[in-house]
Amino acid sequence: MALSILRIGLVAAALAVRFHPAFAADQSFDAWLEDFRREAIADGISPATVDKAMNGVEPIPRVIELDRRQPEFTLSFPDYLSKVVSADRIARGRKMMHDNQALLGAITRRFQVQARFIVALWGIESDFGRLAGTYQIIPSLATLAYDGRRSSYFRSELIAALKIVDQDKIAPQDMLGSWAGAMGQSQFMPSSYLRYAVDFDGDGRPDIWHSKADVLASAANYLAQAGWRIDQTWGRAVQVPARFNPADADLKVAKPIAAWTAEGLRRIDGGALPLKAGLTGSVILPEEGRNTAYLVYDNFRSILKWNRSYFFGIAVGTLADRIGD
Repeated sequence: MALSILRIGLVAAALAVRFHPAFAADQSFDAWLEDFRREAIADGISPATVDKAMNGVEPIPRVIELDRRQPEFTLSFPDYLSKVVSADRIARGRKMMHDNQALLGAITRRFQVQARFIVALWGIESDFGRLAGTYQIIPSLATLAYDGRRSSYFRSELIAALKIVDQDKIAPQDMLGSWAGAMGQSQFMPSSYLRYAVDFDGDGRPDIWHSKADVLASAANYLAQAGWRIDQTWGRAVQVPARFNPADADLKVAKPIAAWTAEGLRRIDGGALPLKAGLTGSVILPEEGRNTAYLVYDNFRSILKWNRSYFFGIAVGTLADRIGD
């Protein structure tokens, strides 16, 4: 939410929040901000950038409310998968693949990541750019950094956001995303932007907010640097025999596909597993108490570096498979 709107509708709350128990009790926001300003300048950010980006910033009560009241994750795995990999998203993903064929081909050649996975991440993270977030990142991160719960993490992300501004990548007021600091259509945290964002359209700056080329290339670069292998897929749903040892359902347990076949694993349709030379996989059970099992490969581990959730990783792979090559 824009600061101008906050000041119109929440002036009293914005002033009172400096002493609200949800925030650090031993330091006013102004004192915290002055300490942070010194730290940012000592970290190499120009005083002019700090002043431009932080001028007028106030804590946002709504951000703390959202952080404190995140709902418990109650969706079952089947419900999550049907929600995230919906028929509508599959259809639009296929259209995105078709409409951006030339661009995706160029990105695949450069980063060696299959287009379907790039589009799947785009679809899940921001619904193909439709839901990229409307919160101003710097005030949101300042709010979370001032708050005592995860202040160290968000303080470092705020420093990273100021570095982006200092490098003239984007103006502070145009740096929009989620209340938690994830930015643009790829939902990169500022530190991820600095590491992985790519200027693929050649305009001089990586723009994950407006440039489709930069959004898709940045996602591909992330996966490439996470160890992606274009000669492999991510995994597949499998049948496991009644004698399967649940202790073997662990990413730390990697075996050749031939070994899993010998133990009785089959494709979900009952067919034989593909016996690709040199390929190893691990079995995971995404939800305790359910029989759904997946045999996953190293590319699944690369997806988990983006988001450590098994549900998320399986959804990305499943959507990628459904939208095709």
